[in-house]
Amino acid sequence: MHGVLRLIVTLDGEDVIDCEPILGYLHRGMEKIAENRTIIQYLPYVTRWDYLATMFTEAITVNGPELLGNIQVPKRASYIRAIMLELSRIASHLLWLGPFMADIGAQTPFFYIFRERELVYDLFEDATGMRMMHNYFRIGGVAADLPHGWIDKCLDFCDYFLIGVTEYQKLITRNPIFLERVEGVGIIGREEVINWGLSGPMLRASGIQWDLRKVDRYECYDEFDWEVQWQNEGDSLARYLVRIGEMTESIKIIQQALEGIPGGPYENLEIRYFDRERNPEWNDFDYRFISKKPSPTFELPKQELYVRVEAPKGELGIFLIGDLSGFPWRWKIRPPGFINLQILPQLVKRMKLADIMTILGSIDIIMGEVDR
Repeated sequence: MHGVLRLIVTLDGEDVIDCEPILGYLHRGMEKIAENRTIIQYLPYVTRWDYLATMFTEAITVNGPELLGNIQVPKRASYIRAIMLELSRIASHLLWLGPFMADIGAQTPFFYIFRERELVYDLFEDATGMRMMHNYFRIGGVAADLPHGWIDKCLDFCDYFLIGVTEYQKLITRNPIFLERVEGVGIIGREEVINWGLSGPMLRASGIQWDLRKVDRYECYDEFDWEVQWQNEGDSLARYLVRIGEMTESIKIIQQALEGIPGGPYENLEIRYFDRERNPEWNDFDYRFISKKPSPTFELPKQELYVRVEAPKGELGIFLIGDLSGFPWRWKIRPPGFINLQILPQLVKRMKLADIMTILGSIDIIMGEVDR
């Protein structure tokens, strides 16, 4: 884990007796930074939580204030958001698949996945100007409309990517060495997965059909025809199959969104106002730090709210408290990787040393969001 996750393992020969994960090497105080910034000022920071699924961190950051302020998102903006979220899901699953296969001894898929991932990042760069840290979502919509020709380019990518997924499955899914490494390794039962509070592919690989896109019906997901991917076995192979299936379903959602995307505005411009006229006195906080020309913002109502999205790794949530100021009074992040990592010590006990990499890889964590 490039030096930011430490596992202290107790061994008896090659059998794992105990495992203690040591966290905190990548802690950057993201929650306290949020409480000292307006939402617009904080948006560039959030892509550093899960830097492989950056659109989801932006989505959750704007969804909270939108729900608190009862702000309507234009239909076109909602479709654009859904497209960007699913492209980000594909990019995240691809960069899970490549290193996971490399961890268990297969180098070829590691090179294959970068081929498709670069195409996703090309689409992001065309639409947002940035390949990884986009700063694209805004309260009430998105920062810019899709450029000319982008929809056709994205449709071409979808057709190409479906061929790529078939290639992955031919190469990996029935490979006897791969099956030997993952089948029956790291099994989590149905009750166990609920008791530990796991989410995402970890939950769905244990036989529970729970996907927040179906449950909460956020954005415009209920307008598309797609299926929740799930398996019953609860082992590392089941988690692999769920993620492979999710990439195919994401393509189905993107194709339907691109074909049915409506016209109209891409941002709700009515929210760009100030709730009170600013007349700062000399040397007070507003005059010194927010200055005479602040960026468009609005006061967060005095309420509390928990908002969540179905990120590639699981349920990404934020608990938000407003107190009639431009800054959140409390901003608590619920990262899926942190919750899912809890079960690692239990899964690796009584397993072989080599199985640690298989099980840790199948959980799919990113330390940026684990440590925040």
